Amino acid sequence: MIMSGKEAGKSGKVIQVFPEEGKVVVEGLHQMKKHLRAKSSTEKGQILTLASPLPVAKVMLICPKCDQPVRVGYQLDGEKKQRACRRCHQVIV
Repeated sequence: MIMSGKEAGKSGKVIQVFPEEGKVVVEGLHQMKKHLRAKSSTEKGQILTLASPLPVAKVMLICPKCDQPVRVGYQLDGEKKQRACRRCHQVIV
C-alpha cells in the first residue's frame, strides 16, 4: 500500500525491487508517460505508459490476517528468519 503522495491509500502488487536504490515498482500505480519519436517517415510516434519506481519508505506491506498496512518484524524459526506482522504476529510469506 502506498502511504504518501498523490496515490496514497492505493495498493497493488510489487513487480520489481531495486535494493541498491531503495525503490520498488508497484503494478498499475505511479505511472509515467514516455513519448517516443517516429524513427522513420513510415513509422508513427507513440506514447507509452510505464510504471515508475517509488521509494520503499512510501510503501507498507499489507498483513494477510489483519488486512491493514503494518510494520514488519522478524521471528526466528530455528535458524530461519521469517517476516512477521507487528500487530497480530502472523508470519508473512
